[in-house]
Amino acid sequence: MTELEKHYNKFNEDKRLLRRHGQVEYITSMKYIHKYLDLLQEEMQEESGTLPCILDVGAGTGRYSVALAEEGYDVTAVELVKYNLGILKKKGSSVKAYQGNAMNLKRFGPESFDMTLVFGPMYHLYTFEDKLKALSEAKRVTKTGGIILVAYCMNEYGVLTYGFKENNVKECLADGRLNSDFHCVAEEKDLYDYMRLEDIAALNEAAGLSRIQIISADGPADYMRPVLNAMDEETFKLFVEYHLSTCERPELLGAGAHTLDILRKE
Repeated sequence: MTELEKHYNKFNEDKRLLRRHGQVEYITSMKYIHKYLDLLQEEMQEESGTLPCILDVGAGTGRYSVALAEEGYDVTAVELVKYNLGILKKKGSSVKAYQGNAMNLKRFGPESFDMTLVFGPMYHLYTFEDKLKALSEAKRVTKTGGIILVAYCMNEYGVLTYGFKENNVKECLADGRLNSDFHCVAEEKDLYDYMRLEDIAALNEAAGLSRIQIISADGPADYMRPVLNAMDEETFKLFVEYHLSTCERPELLGAGAHTLDILRKE
């Protein structure tokens, strides 16, 4: 069993996205998923009148894929960790769920899906080459004109929380997990890898993908967990409204825990 499997056998992604900081990420991601599903649907109705079909790569326990299937979309999910896949399948949805690796989607032919979600894999791939394989596979299985949404964990969040807030920065600099530029250098045992905006741009260029837009999926929410949890419901709704009104602002993009890159296959 890999370290990743051990981690997700204990960690429930469903519960994370139900907590208030996770709700911010989920609500924001779903807003942009629907924005581009609507765009695809408008384009497709001119031809066939069918709904877009979706591939969820690294689907976890199906938080996104099951919700989208319940809305009537044709959803296929791929998940590496058997434990997560088992939870997804037990939900009894129409999602077609398979075990698989983001770097090798050989089960699917070229141009099979209108939208591809890559919300988990980039967190746990530790080299540029492996990330490029995953992004290239997402591109291969997405139809020309289709949309690819890719989530990343951000470098400054990792440095500020694990490095400074949890007081590990000196140790990380000493053992090479941080370089002299305070860029995270992750290995498999670290479980998560962290990116900067220029790293994401380099991946897109190497994969030959064009960005439509990039957003901060959770903004300051992860830093503010105790504050969010203490808010009354009305104030929390205002915070979500504030975040949705600012998540596209360039000055916030690299600071949140998660960034969502939205690409088009041309």
